[in-house]
Amino acid sequence: MPAAGGGGRRYDPQRRQRIIDAAIRVVGAKGIAGLSHRSVAAEADVPLGSTTYHFKTLDDLLIAALRQANAGFVPVPDAGDPDLAGALARLLGEFLTADRPRAELEYELYLAALRRPALRPVAAEWTESVSAALARRVDPRTARALVAVMDGIGLQVLLTDTEYDEAYARDVLHRILSAEPGPAGPADPGAADPGPAAPGPAGHAGPAPGA
Repeated sequence: MPAAGGGGRRYDPQRRQRIIDAAIRVVGAKGIAGLSHRSVAAEADVPLGSTTYHFKTLDDLLIAALRQANAGFVPVPDAGDPDLAGALARLLGEFLTADRPRAELEYELYLAALRRPALRPVAAEWTESVSAALARRVDPRTARALVAVMDGIGLQVLLTDTEYDEAYARDVLHRILSAEPGPAGPADPGAADPGPAAPGPAGHAGPAPGA
């Protein structure tokens, strides 16, 4: 049977996944600016045509990489844990400290949506999935506030190169949970439905923005 780079093409059912994994490694080593079909093909050790076959544009490749990174952190505390603020602070700490380079990589992919509109719906998927998971424990508006605070704390830690302060995070999250609910106001089109949410990875799912 001809080799993958020769005159024929060997069937490789894992090639698409290997290309995504290679793209994540390239971004981790060189940043978004270093990502190209050619650099990913070299990293994945596949013909250049394979990357363009599976991913017509770099945005297509980044979308796949971001979606995989999104799966890396979906904080879903144990339903029986009465200390929701403490559980979320602990899960956030695991994400930020267990493998900091990977946390930085996931946030880089997440923030790439600022310059690449095609990535924004995928970035929003993470916010919506985490909000939906938390809406099992709190109302939808509070769930979104918790996600926003965790995102902000994560960015502060990574951008200022400081150590994660779990006690501080727990205190801030506790304040949100303890606050009196404000007026409902107009319907929030982005609010998560408090009904049953699709089950996600429990706690910190390692390998995969991110926030």
